Order: sequence, then C-alpha cells, then structure tokens
Amino acid sequence: MNNILITKNNILAHEELLYSAMKNGNINVLDELLHDDLLFIVPSGDVITKKIDLDTYREGKLKIIELFPKTENLNIISDTAVVTVVMEIKGEYEGGKFEAKYRYIRFWKQFDDGVKVIGGSGIAID
Repeated sequence: MNNILITKNNILAHEELLYSAMKNGNINVLDELLHDDLLFIVPSGDVITKKIDLDTYREGKLKIIELFPKTENLNIISDTAVVTVVMEIKGEYEGGKFEAKYRYIRFWKQFDDGVKVIGGSGIAID
C-alpha cells in the first residue's frame, strides 16, 4: 500500500480494507491504515487515539459481527480525502450486544509510506 496516490478509487479501496480489518479485528491492517497521531471522536463523544482504538480490538472489547457501509461523499483536497459514510453495525462491546446506524466522517492523508486515516468522528443516527 506504499506510495498510493490520493484518488477516489484508491480511497474507496482503502475504506474497504478498513471495514474488513474492523470486522475481522485485524490489528496489523488497522495499525497500517491509522496514522500514529490519529484523533477520532467516537459516538459517545470521547476522543480516542490510535493506541486506544487498537487496544479496544486487541483486548476483545469490540467485536463487529456485521457492518453495512454506504459512502455518501468523497472529496479530494490536495493530498487529503474527506469521506462521509453511513454504516449499520451489529456487534458486541464489552460483552453487550448492540445494533446501530452511524454517520462517520474520516480524513485520509497521503504520506511517504502510504495513505492513512488522520482523524474523524462518528455519531449515531436514526
């Protein structure tokens, strides 16, 4: 995934890699896709870092059973992409089952070692 240019098709492909890694709890792929200085606001309103996100998967706190993403918008601005997605997710968090619909915004940026998520936010929607 090194030296991939920011194009709509490449960002969509990276989004698919991200979804697959989330569903499978693939920490190695998540580690590669998320920037070390990532900041993300989760639906609870908490701000998490890459370490917190990876630890959530590593410790088995979050298990995604199904996810159904639908890309709404994708804008390329120089070396950065802004993506909005509506996603239905079924899973378990800290042992409790959940099923919800969320809207996410994610920011992907081109670096020498590839395209990485640098930030984003998610909110629950009806």
